[in-house]
Amino acid sequence: MALREIRKKGDEVLRKVCKPVTEVNKKVRQLLDDMLDTMYEAEGVGLAAPQVGILKRVAVVDIGEGPVELINPEKLEESGEQLHVEGCLSIPGIWGEVKRPERLLVKALDREGKEQKIDASGMLAIAISHEMDHLDGVLFEDRVIRYIDMNKEEE
Repeated sequence: MALREIRKKGDEVLRKVCKPVTEVNKKVRQLLDDMLDTMYEAEGVGLAAPQVGILKRVAVVDIGEGPVELINPEKLEESGEQLHVEGCLSIPGIWGEVKRPERLLVKALDREGKEQKIDASGMLAIAISHEMDHLDGVLFEDRVIRYIDMNKEEE
């Protein structure tokens, strides 16, 4: 298990567009493993490579149904919309309502370099959309409709 440092808001790497992975190899698989370990340790549901300082188009997501690994993800289709309160491991303590697609069809490579299609809806569509934004230097705060004070929500 190798934990990586999660980059925080203000780190310029979070605003850069990531480069495609040209070869799925041992190094990329190690990155996937490290990102999953880091995400679980931080109690997140998703993590993108720039959040650990790597400018590659790699992301991981787990909404409680097992890990989804995305290498060079591309959005094929999206439909509907849903509002959901989001946070981000790179912007701790900040929460906001964001509009995301209800359904998202994505193609990506898996850890063996094979193309996969993921037909995501609900929370999985939100998480994948959030992580794909990171690959283009977009943070959830760029899409926030309104900020939520989670301390008030809990009272």
